[in-house]
Amino acid sequence: MGALISRIAALALAALVVARSPPDPASVGNPASGLRTIEVGTGGRPVLLLHGYSSAPAEWLPFTVTLMSGTDTRFVFPEGMTKGARGTGRAWWPLDLSSHVSGTGLPDLTRTRPQGLADAAARVRTLLGEVTTRLGGRREDLVLGGFSQGAMVSAEVAFRSDVPLRALVLLSPTVIDEPSWRQGLSARRGLRVFVAHGRQDDVLSFALTSRWAETMRTAGLDVTWVPFDGKHEIPSSVVEALNAFLGKAP
Repeated sequence: MGALISRIAALALAALVVARSPPDPASVGNPASGLRTIEVGTGGRPVLLLHGYSSAPAEWLPFTVTLMSGTDTRFVFPEGMTKGARGTGRAWWPLDLSSHVSGTGLPDLTRTRPQGLADAAARVRTLLGEVTTRLGGRREDLVLGGFSQGAMVSAEVAFRSDVPLRALVLLSPTVIDEPSWRQGLSARRGLRVFVAHGRQDDVLSFALTSRWAETMRTAGLDVTWVPFDGKHEIPSSVVEALNAFLGKAP
């Protein structure tokens, strides 16, 4: 169980050599959503990235120097509402690992709606509005994404709401309540989506993410699919591909 928690919590940052340390972040309270954010940059075009289970928003900070971004970018890293496993880190909704895990991975969630997912997605939707208003930008300039559990919340927002998005980033996700997500695909036709997953991931199914990437593409979304040889992580090859993806975003 401890090994599984470690794998879920891990946000394995890219093995890139950077010439400078991450800039000092600002801690921002957002009263409407109740979510605290760590933010870097002064631009008005937000890139919101949600951390994984039993992790923390500060885990994203190295990406502010490995992800190339223009001066108009504001990185926004929200903190999950609940405590993670054994009180470590934060989570977007609780995971009852002892009842769900019999081996190494998590169960198939394609026909379930975990308790707490709807509240997490609602808070993130509210946060998107708060951030846009505070920065004086346009809601259609938002890039939303996340890793693992954070990617699931991001997908829930994208496929079960009409929040304007410039792009969606799903790093090592899985599919939750697939029938409901499928219903939302037509409204997202043309949306640029970046999806990456490790072929040796023993926490969340690579095959399921691969199938979902093709489902989105068939529905008319503009999907960039990046499979890689690795586990539940974010290697340098994914960061490089994500840089290229964000560089092409309008």
